[in-house]
Formats: sequence, C-alpha cells, structure tokens
Amino acid sequence: MEWKKLLSPMRSRGVVSKAAGGRSDLRSEFEKDYHRIIGSASFRRLQDKTQVFPLDKSDFIRTRLTHSLEVSSFGKSLGQNIGENILAYQKDPQFTPQMKEDMCNILQCAGLIHDIGNPPFGHFGETIIREWFENNLSAIEFDGRTVAEALTPQMREDFYHFEGNAQALRLVSKLHFLVDENGMNLTYGLLNTIVKYPVSSLEIDRTTGNIKDKKMGYYFADRKIFEEIQNATGTKGKRHPLTFILEAADDIAYKTADIEDAFIKGYISYKKLLENLDRLDAGNKTGEFLAAQKLRDKYDSGIKRGVENPEEYAVKNWIVRVQAFLIGCATSGFTSNYQEIMEGNYKYDLFYGTFGEQLMNLLGELAYREVFTSEDIYKMEMAENTMLTFLMDRFVKAAVKYDTDLKMDSMDQRMIALISDNYKNAYHYHAEGKDEVEKLYLRLLLVTDYVCGMTDSYAKRLYQEMNGII
Repeated sequence: MEWKKLLSPMRSRGVVSKAAGGRSDLRSEFEKDYHRIIGSASFRRLQDKTQVFPLDKSDFIRTRLTHSLEVSSFGKSLGQNIGENILAYQKDPQFTPQMKEDMCNILQCAGLIHDIGNPPFGHFGETIIREWFENNLSAIEFDGRTVAEALTPQMREDFYHFEGNAQALRLVSKLHFLVDENGMNLTYGLLNTIVKYPVSSLEIDRTTGNIKDKKMGYYFADRKIFEEIQNATGTKGKRHPLTFILEAADDIAYKTADIEDAFIKGYISYKKLLENLDRLDAGNKTGEFLAAQKLRDKYDSGIKRGVENPEEYAVKNWIVRVQAFLIGCATSGFTSNYQEIMEGNYKYDLFYGTFGEQLMNLLGELAYREVFTSEDIYKMEMAENTMLTFLMDRFVKAAVKYDTDLKMDSMDQRMIALISDNYKNAYHYHAEGKDEVEKLYLRLLLVTDYVCGMTDSYAKRLYQEMNGII
C-alpha cells in the first residue's frame, strides 16, 4: 500500500473545485470533511447517546459525543507523532510533510464519526438488535416462507452480525439524503479509515487471529461503495493503516474514561484501583511505567497542594499521565511494525507486545468486573432491552409489508409514518429496480437505520408514548 492512494481525496460525487461558487476555498478536502461532519444532525445526536451510563443526569459523565471528541483528539496526536517519525527516520521516501498533515486531518475526522452509527444505549443496544434478528427472522412470514428463508445468506448474516461499525459507513455514505444519494459525500481516505473490519458478514473468521476478520465491516447493501473505497485507496481487502491508529485512539479514550467515570460514580474507589495497579506493578520486570507508584505520587501531590479531595485529584491526574504513556506505546507499536502494517500483514492492535497492552487489559477487566456486571448496569440494560425489543417488534412488522401489495393495518401505517422521510427517501432510491428479496432486505435495513438514528431519550420517550406511559 502507498500513502498517495491511502490518503485519497476522491469522493463519490467527485472533488469540488477550489473556486466553487466564485470564491476561493483554501481548505484541503479532509478539512472540508471535518466541517461536513461537525454540521451534521447525526453528529449532534451523539450528545444524547450512551457511552457507559445511559440517561445519566451528571454533566461530567461521558456521552458518545464527548467520547468521539476525545478519540478525535487522540487520533490527531497519534497522527502527528507517527507522521513525524516516518519523516524523521525516512521510513518511506514518498511520504511528505503534506501527507503528515492530511493523515492528522483524516484521523481527527475519523474520531468524530467512528461511533456515529451506534444505536441508542451503547454497545448493549447493538446486542439487543442482533439478538432480536436471531430470535425473530425465522418466525416472520413473507410470501409463503419465513424472512430468514427468503433472504440470501449474506443478507441474513448481516442482521445476525449487526454492527455499529458497518452502520457508520452506511450512515455517512447513504443516509444523509440532503443533496443526493451520496450522504455526506466524504473522502475515500476517510471512509476507509473507519472500516475497522474490511470483510463481509460471510467472511467473519475469529480463528485467523487477525484483528481485521473479527467482525463485519460493511453490509451487502453497501458493497458497491466499499469496493469503490478499496479500489481508490489500494487496500484490496487489507486494513487501512490509519485504521490501526484510529482503533488505538478509541481504546485509549474508552479504557481510561471508563475508569474515571466509574470512579466519579462510585463504582471504583481509589483504594480498589491502587490494589489492582500494585498487582500489575509486581509483574512489571522492566519498570517502564510503574502505574501504582504514579497514582501514589499524584495522591501525595494532592496532599501537598492541600486539595479538598486528594483521591479524586490523584485519579484524574493519573488518567492524564496514563493517556500520555499509552499514546507513546501506540506510536511505538505503529512505527516498530511499519512494514508489516503497510504490506497489510500486521494482525494485532498497536499495543500488542508492549507494557501498554498489560495496562489496557487491566483497565478493561477492572471496568468490566466493577461496572459492566454490576446490578445497577444490569437493571438499566434490562429496561433498555424491553424498550428496544418493543420498538423492533412494531417497526419490523410494519416494514415487512411496506412498499408491497400486502395489507397494512392501521398500526402498521402509523409505524411507517413515524420513520423520517430522509430514511424513506433513501430506501426508495436504493430499492429502485431491485427484486422483491432485496427490497425486503432494504426494508429491514430501513428499520435499523431509523432505530440507530434514535437518541437514548427519544427511544425511551417513543416507547413510553406508544405504551401510554405519560
């Protein structure tokens, strides 16, 4: 792979002239992407989507919006470090300072949209939708057979492996039906960066040990735009190098933020965190980053400064120090494996084989044990399951009959009326000329498109209104 193609400024609708409309526009194509994203309704809706704690009333706890801003920031920082390393050590004679700037701009944009396709209620929302299809596609009748039987294998597997990552590509490339069918019409270099898994639902294979094969990266409905992106950037089924950097930025942001948010909410105490870090330090033979000692140092600094809550001071400042260390680890992970990454042969994340990997694993396990499996979270998830399952039941029942000769009852008609014209217009455009099976598939996607566009508050309010809960 070569950077000139990887950083492709091409778009589905083509590149707009620098002097479009008679005015000079000195922005790069990737800077234009940034402004398109910031001004979009989908990006704004991230402010009311769960990161960990749904419908939280605190103004400190992170949402998908604040998380995405953090990922964007870390991604740009990593791009600056890695781009400068490539230049300084002449790892690639074709790599230029302008390419470094473009890399940073792409990563900044990719951080903003990497979660833009996620449904309400966080990753558990994905699980609910996935399990709904697993449990119901074989029970819904369509044209004398079940929906599961009617769909082709890839169409069916798309729903059984429903993914927020694949939904993000779909949303930005098709569902912003404002100007035309090209959605936000973002650059191919950016679009390929957010494709974490360049495989279809039929190609998922967790036995390969290759990170790119773990999940589905695009829907059958979006195969054409996926192929255009791959051809333009020259990745040809391989992971885009910037995707490794984006994923590292995401990992740093959520692994550290989950600990900080959990501390503020009272799930993890200073003492609990310190005990776990002491065990990590005990096995640290290199002494590269003594995490427990650094937490103690921050606590002592808080005491000396006379802060009101030295434990909170210590945890928050320790988080910042950890983030800086992990940025260094990810930078090293990319530059040390540069050739393998550029050849498309690198199978792991950027923390693999570093002390950062052990620290990240500890933070993830601690958050899972103390937060994600807590009674409070389980109760919230049960409520979320009730709400999303109800909405899926009603919308899919109506969508199966929509745009067919099948009779829709009064409730079906009202359910379809609730779906925004933006999504319905996109459906009709892409369904034009398709056979009945693909139209059925696209109508099921119409439901997931609409549900994924819901904020947490809207999903809850719609459920309550439809059940007469005032």
